[in-house]
Parts: sequence; C-alpha cells; structure tokens
Amino acid sequence: MAYFDAGTPGQGAAPRMTGAPICTPSKTSFSEFGGKAVQYDTHAVIYYEGDSAKRLYELVKGSVMLYKLLPDGRRQVVEVLRPGDIFGLAGSDEYDCTAETLTNAEIQEIDLKQVERSDALQRTLTRCLTNQMHVLHEHAVLLGRKSAVERVASFLMHLVPDRGGVGCVGPADEDGDDGFDLRLHMTRQEIADYLGLTIETVSRVVSDLKRRGVIRVDRADQIHLNKVCSLCQMTGMH
Repeated sequence: MAYFDAGTPGQGAAPRMTGAPICTPSKTSFSEFGGKAVQYDTHAVIYYEGDSAKRLYELVKGSVMLYKLLPDGRRQVVEVLRPGDIFGLAGSDEYDCTAETLTNAEIQEIDLKQVERSDALQRTLTRCLTNQMHVLHEHAVLLGRKSAVERVASFLMHLVPDRGGVGCVGPADEDGDDGFDLRLHMTRQEIADYLGLTIETVSRVVSDLKRRGVIRVDRADQIHLNKVCSLCQMTGMH
C-alpha cells in the first residue's frame, strides 16, 4: 500500500517507493499475456463502481486507491495499491468499487477473455489475490479494533521498509539515528477515508504525535519520523 515516497533513514534522503509489493511486476506483468500499457494522470478515474467489468488491471508504476461511496456521499477507501498489485476482479458483471489514481500511474490492462484462456495467468492471479486478501484482513482489524492513534501510527509504520510487524529487527544502529522521511501522496481527507476517521481526528492525532516529539511535519506533504521504534510502539501490535 504505497501512500508515500519514502527516503532512507535520516534527513535529505532521495525518495523511493516504500515497502515490498505484494506481487512484483517482473513476476506478474500482464504484458507477458498480451496486456496493454496505459498511462494515467494524477486523480484520473480508471473505472467507476457499477461500470461493466471487462478488464483486469496491474499497477506497474504509481499508486491507486479503491473506494466505495455511500448514498449520502460518504466515502470509504477500501484499499491503496502499489506496484505489482492486481485489481478489477469483480464478483459480478460490474465493478464493486471505483479505482482512482493518487499519482501519475502506468497500468497494464488485460481483457477478461484472455484470463479465461490462460492457465498460467490464472495461477498468477490466485497467488497475488491470496496475498492481497491478507492485507485486507489486516485492514479489517485496523478499522474494527484500533484506536485513532493506533490507526494513524499503523498507517505510517506500514510505509517504513523492513520495520514493524513480525520479525522486525529494529534500527540498524541502536545508538544511531532512527529517523525516516515520508512524502505524502494522499490528502488528509483521503487518509481519513482510508482509516475510517474524520479529517478533524486525523489532524488532531498528527498534531498530538508532533507535540509528543514522535514526528515532525516539515511540509503539508512531508513528514519526518523522529524515531521509528517510538511510533511502532503506538500501533497496538506490542
């Protein structure tokens, strides 16, 4: 789930995408099965909820969010995708959510008829979608059981490569800098819609983390984690 570009520990790091993708593009590229590469601008809608489901999509570059709208206009962001993720699989003839880019994005598109004809592609989809289901289970726990502080802390920690969760080895240098730079690609409203919070609650939690010295807000789109371990302790997983 790539919401930020992440720098290396400390200040002034060159941005890069954070975290390991669920399915690496080199192993799942639809181009090997006759897919077509399409470029999308930031905040372009790939498909709307209710559109006819005719294609599957693989995110090659950039970030995409999937969301559902309630009749009164409230929005729930159900998933934020990163390179290697596959989306557009529908349980009926219509897409059950809307897909919108968060950044400029490159996407491989493939017709569903081609999927039906390829056993190799079906095996690839099964592996990738099983892994993505695990991510959705974790998000269900976040929405159902975690406090506002734990949700925001979990959101930020997920963006730090190789830190947090089972098997975390901690900082490379116990006595050194444990800071990390994150550049935001989601608005606070989009973050709130993903975490099941109001924008006011997200802003209040960010201000509280800043006051407690856990983070530093450098710009509206850039946050510095002063000590990753301190933030990790606030995720509810310890």
